[in-house]
Amino acid sequence: MDTSQESYPAPLGGDLNWRNRLSIMPIPTSISNNPTLLRALNSLIEEGRIKPNLGKALYSVTNINSLFTLANMVKQSRFDNQIYFNQNLHVNTTNICVLACRFCAFRKGPRHDEAYELSIDEYLHRIERFSSSIDEVHSVGGLHPVWDITHYEDLYRSAKTKFPHIHIKSLTAVEIKHLSKRSNLTVKETLQRLKNSGLDSIPGGGAEILVDKIRDRICRGKESSNEYLNIHKEAHTLGIPTNCTMLFGTIETIQDRIVHLDLLRQLQDETNGFQCFVPYPFLPDFSRLPEAQLASSNEILRMIAISRLMLDNIPHIKAYRMNIGDDVAQLALLSGADDIDGTVGHEEIMHSAGSTTALDSSNQDLIRLIHETGQIAVRRNTVYSKFNIENVQVTKSTSLPLLV
Repeated sequence: MDTSQESYPAPLGGDLNWRNRLSIMPIPTSISNNPTLLRALNSLIEEGRIKPNLGKALYSVTNINSLFTLANMVKQSRFDNQIYFNQNLHVNTTNICVLACRFCAFRKGPRHDEAYELSIDEYLHRIERFSSSIDEVHSVGGLHPVWDITHYEDLYRSAKTKFPHIHIKSLTAVEIKHLSKRSNLTVKETLQRLKNSGLDSIPGGGAEILVDKIRDRICRGKESSNEYLNIHKEAHTLGIPTNCTMLFGTIETIQDRIVHLDLLRQLQDETNGFQCFVPYPFLPDFSRLPEAQLASSNEILRMIAISRLMLDNIPHIKAYRMNIGDDVAQLALLSGADDIDGTVGHEEIMHSAGSTTALDSSNQDLIRLIHETGQIAVRRNTVYSKFNIENVQVTKSTSLPLLV
């Protein structure tokens, strides 16, 4: 059954009383017998937040299944058995970039044989054949040495004119910084002009690790940690929602990851503009970072679980299947994640780095993937304000009432 829902009691964040719901859920023995996990549970219920030192201690929990169970309890207290996805398309505008980050396999120099830059017509052509089945286009790219803000204004206006129903989610923080410098504008002026021309929201890419000593080694020349946060803050003040990310498994420490999560939730306390957090591991196949630590599947799931527990004020945690693959993504949906991204259709950045996740997934593929975890597939729009329960007949109540 496909049931459209035009209203939602708490669009974006799920049940606002999730801590109360968490407090009355049965506590599994594996959690009650583990002092660290029990302290984390009580901290969320009684204090509303897990402090950084306790977050770091969660990395030492040896029974990872109990950690995943706790993260799933928190996810269920907010969203019950619902897992979100959307109908989207990735279109990368250019792989030409003035930077050369050590972890990036996507970037090309202007004279490289595989360098490209899409014209506006080419960009629209890529969207055209998907336009009747998507409601979001996700567009990021390299820092082009010539394009300034007028190029992107023309691009977004043209896309909105031809595809007015499609939400444009585009530009990472460093792209916005680059455009503001090339156009002799402030970041706020840049964002306002982009919004006026059709930019609807901003993805979270480029956060990497928000610790400058790490950024200096893996992405020298990119925006600083404070610049990343301030660009997102400016977007939030202008009413532009954004996502946020973490690239882990390079050279960072556990402490660096905790600092990163804490900085994100501090900004969220101030602006409430982050919709979703997307943690993804470094993919090493074709990049230039041989000293990277790399993340096992267990480490990926641990990171997702701890993100759910630490980021109490960022509603959605995404299992980004383009990076971690469908198998691990399914496990992540039982370990704290509530979103699996979308149909994608085309993707270059993760696949340049070695991802083998299929790019031809349909709605039915994603619904099947979600249903195999025993949960409910919910198609959403980009800003989590409209929802459709997909191909599921609800004939009996679940352990918690449906939120959609």
